[in-house]
Amino acid sequence: MPILRGDYNSIYVAGSNGMVGSALCKLLNKNGYTEQEKNLLTTSRKKLDLLNTIEVNEWFKRNTPEVVIIAAAKVGGILANKNSPVEFLLENIKLQNNLIEASRTYGVKKLLFLGSSCIYPKLCKQPIKENFLLTGELETTNEYYAIAKIAGLKLCQAYRKQYNFDAISLMPTNLYGPRDNYHPNDSHVMASLIRKFHNAKINHLNNVTCWGTGKPLREFLYVEDFAEACLFLLKKWDLKSDYLPKDINGNKLNWINVGSDFEISIRDLAEKISKIVGFSGEIIWDKTKPDGTPRKKLDNSCIQNIGWKPTTDLDVGIRKTIKTFVDEQKNKFI
Repeated sequence: MPILRGDYNSIYVAGSNGMVGSALCKLLNKNGYTEQEKNLLTTSRKKLDLLNTIEVNEWFKRNTPEVVIIAAAKVGGILANKNSPVEFLLENIKLQNNLIEASRTYGVKKLLFLGSSCIYPKLCKQPIKENFLLTGELETTNEYYAIAKIAGLKLCQAYRKQYNFDAISLMPTNLYGPRDNYHPNDSHVMASLIRKFHNAKINHLNNVTCWGTGKPLREFLYVEDFAEACLFLLKKWDLKSDYLPKDINGNKLNWINVGSDFEISIRDLAEKISKIVGFSGEIIWDKTKPDGTPRKKLDNSCIQNIGWKPTTDLDVGIRKTIKTFVDEQKNKFI
């Protein structure tokens, strides 16, 4: 991975307490960026309300970061998206608009906007290339979140076009790892399955019920690998490169896919997690619940051609994630 030490005076990670943000800060620390050295900037919700335009502008005016990485977002699984579409649309648009506009206004040299592979159409041709964006209908179970992320990506594109602002967007596949959200109603599939099977084991349950048919295929990427991809592109992204994704007319795009190239069915994933956790009961599939997109596999050829590939095997990543989850649960009762 390219070393960033000394490349920038300061880097601001918005959303530093979340799964992606904390992984980024951990990696930046290894590259010489720390809060003690005051070249790594972070904020908590108590210190800065990202939904408040005035507060965000005042913070940027005082701190003048050179690089901004937007890892902050309101996220959640199918049920959370279903129950709170307004919040998923409005809050995400507000916070990303505030951060992107303040970055341009106060002289940020480079901005990384972190999106999601849910921006692509539900029934997309596989593997999904960057230029498949807006070529079909979105998956309805996370449509409002996806629209917000598309808006952020397009705003970055517009600022680059109109103001030559150096903003790029990364579209990761399904992420998992330490500090994920394990809430029973708000979590994504990996975190939800880990919680379910762990709880079933320690409570000696005979079965675990999972949503849908288990047939959908998903690609997963360990969050620390994604953090490395972010810093890699921060160092290596060059609009002059022939490896960048292009639209159908050959124009270079300012967003790029980041995936693992390995996909697995939700059924096989559930069985894998149950085995690693040590749950030996029955897995029941509730087919009255939605499956979501039938398959979502990114085309990762562009970032691979630039020189990046993930290094964490799925089994290794799941074991690390389960360990951190179990440790977190133990610490709650200490």
